[in-house]
Amino acid sequence: MTTSHDPSDQERIESRAHLLPEEAAAGSDDAEAQADAILTESDIREADQNAAPDTVLEHRTSEQTVTPVEPPD
Repeated sequence: MTTSHDPSDQERIESRAHLLPEEAAAGSDDAEAQADAILTESDIREADQNAAPDTVLEHRTSEQTVTPVEPPD
């Protein structure tokens, strides 16, 4: 997964390639390649909201999700 590397893409990759302390502690073989992959996947998910698993929001009312309680006899 490689994005086109125009200047704005390269800037995004470089800004994301700076590791947070916990990321640095875990280590990274290639922080820039990792950032490129993360940003590419993010762009795909942003363009297609259904691209990632478990990202489909259900639009149901409470009447559709809850079993009605019958009044006591």
